[in-house]
Amino acid sequence: MAEEDAIIRFSTHPAEDVAQRLAEAILAKEGLVRLAVAGGSVTPVLGMARKGLEPGLWRHLRLTWVDERCVPFDHPDSNRGTAYRGGHLDSADPCGLELPLYLDGETPGEACARVRVAFVEEFQSGLDLVLLGLGEDGHIASLFPGRASLDPVAFAIADSPKPPAARITLALPVISGAPIALMLATGKPKLDALKRLQLKDPALPASGLRNLLAFTDLPDFAR
Repeated sequence: MAEEDAIIRFSTHPAEDVAQRLAEAILAKEGLVRLAVAGGSVTPVLGMARKGLEPGLWRHLRLTWVDERCVPFDHPDSNRGTAYRGGHLDSADPCGLELPLYLDGETPGEACARVRVAFVEEFQSGLDLVLLGLGEDGHIASLFPGRASLDPVAFAIADSPKPPAARITLALPVISGAPIALMLATGKPKLDALKRLQLKDPALPASGLRNLLAFTDLPDFAR
């Protein structure tokens, strides 16, 4: 994708279309691919894309999350744990490298320190692709409107407006630095946030993303 403003595309099968775009972007990249993904309703997209890739390509992937809740891996709120329990990731079919944002027993400060070091050493301080969701209030990752990034790479949040309150999130400079950003935003509650995004509302973190392609099932965005 050439550098451009956000494109919001209506689709009757948005998750499948995002997965296809993700797989195509991985296929088009030579060598290692550095990807950060969201949790929640976006998680199945990763699984669909994984199943569409040759094993060799999957093992060239370096994977992390755009945010994580500070809960144990087996907790239902864990983005990473949910991905494995749902079969979207499989320990028997690992990608080349996986960087969890939170590990059981860590304090948020310890998690952030580990992630910052690993992001430099294993991700060369950058991402090639991000796969995002969009909150009803317009948040991406755990970057909420009206809240500034506290670190250029990753930082802890103790009072997230959405529970659980304690989270680790990648910072906006890292997410916006990815050359390609894909987004899944479905359901009528996302309509206002998508309209604000289309207008490049500066209060929304996603308004600063490069080459953003968002898929939705809302007919307001049909072309």
